[in-house]
Amino acid sequence: MVNAVLFGSFIIMLILNVPIAVALGLSAALTLLYAGVPLSIIAINIYSGQAKFLLLAIPFFVLAGNIMAKAGISDRLIEFADACVGHKKGGIAIVSVIVACFFGALSGSGPATVAALGSILVPAMVDKDGFKPNFATTLLAAASSIAIVIPPSIAFIVYSSITGAAVGDLFMAGIIPGILMGVALVVLIKMECKSAHIEAHRAKSSWGARGKSFVKAFWAFLMPVIILGGIYGGIFTPTEAAAVSAVYGLIVGLFIYREVKPSNLWSIFVDSVTTSGSVMIIIGCASLFSYVCTTQGIAASAQGLLGAMPNKYVFLLVINIIFLIAGCFVDANSAMYIFIPIMFPVAQAMGIDLVHFGVIATVNLAIGQVTPPVGVNLFVASGLRIPGRPNVSVTEMVRPALKCCAVLIIALLLITYIPALSIGILGK
Repeated sequence: MVNAVLFGSFIIMLILNVPIAVALGLSAALTLLYAGVPLSIIAINIYSGQAKFLLLAIPFFVLAGNIMAKAGISDRLIEFADACVGHKKGGIAIVSVIVACFFGALSGSGPATVAALGSILVPAMVDKDGFKPNFATTLLAAASSIAIVIPPSIAFIVYSSITGAAVGDLFMAGIIPGILMGVALVVLIKMECKSAHIEAHRAKSSWGARGKSFVKAFWAFLMPVIILGGIYGGIFTPTEAAAVSAVYGLIVGLFIYREVKPSNLWSIFVDSVTTSGSVMIIIGCASLFSYVCTTQGIAASAQGLLGAMPNKYVFLLVINIIFLIAGCFVDANSAMYIFIPIMFPVAQAMGIDLVHFGVIATVNLAIGQVTPPVGVNLFVASGLRIPGRPNVSVTEMVRPALKCCAVLIIALLLITYIPALSIGILGK
């Protein structure tokens, strides 16, 4: 009956469009009330779920991403990528994938990447490349999902806080899988170009033009290098790296690119606090939900079922299916707190590397950002305000979203069953 109360109330609230954090927290509270557990445990668990030094990295990375978004980084990244591949068939679409990967390395957020790049790249894909608006919009949403796989990633920080896996290792392990996801989308672009008879829109840039555009974008490229180099060089912890990235973003925005003005700082801080607050509320409520699953025996029952899998290959296939389905309904951070505490002990018992398992989970949840009906990137993309153009509805994006998900799932299977694609870079 406890299972019915917990999951029944949670599903009902999702159907009623209750915010995911409220649905998680309230369903857990109702279950505790039904089980006769003192409700004081609610505050204790919500606080303990958030009171981790590692999670301090989240607001700093969010702040750094917002600063770099306002610093004119997107224009410089687009200019560089266009100089390199803009002359190819579907060049602007390829540029969109490349820039989304780079911008994701600055923001760590899929929705933020969509919002920052959409109004520039979607019209260019339609006008210059000749893609249909629904495909162009969906492609950007799919490319932006790579932001939570390419380091620095908030999803990896959350996974580390649950399992104890090293954040630096997770960041490094996410590089090749993120690139592989981008390559999968580029393959899809080439297929679309062939079927729609799309041609190149301009001539090839000179090496001089490419060099100039690289110099303009240099400071953006340097930020991930500082973060990963600092962590792996033992110069600072992941949380300290996040603080360094925020200070670095301020220096670049205020004094190098000079796109950020002192008058802009208040709105940047407010946006960062709002985003960080929403993430931390989700983490707190999801921690409570996970606590209920553990104390009421739900987690143990689920672990028993998963542990009964004949081998780790079948287990990984089932895990992928579970995460892909979950990604259709809940966000990445919530899914991490609901499923990872149940799954990772079984994964360890089966000899699956903890870092590799974290990459698999994160790639699954990245795909979830573009899976209907609750793909958050799709909703952000459908809300883009592009002057002189009607918005593309989520319904119109379903068909191209399925194409994007298909190629990304192929990349997911490669990442799942070829561990070297993720942990090979760590020498494992």
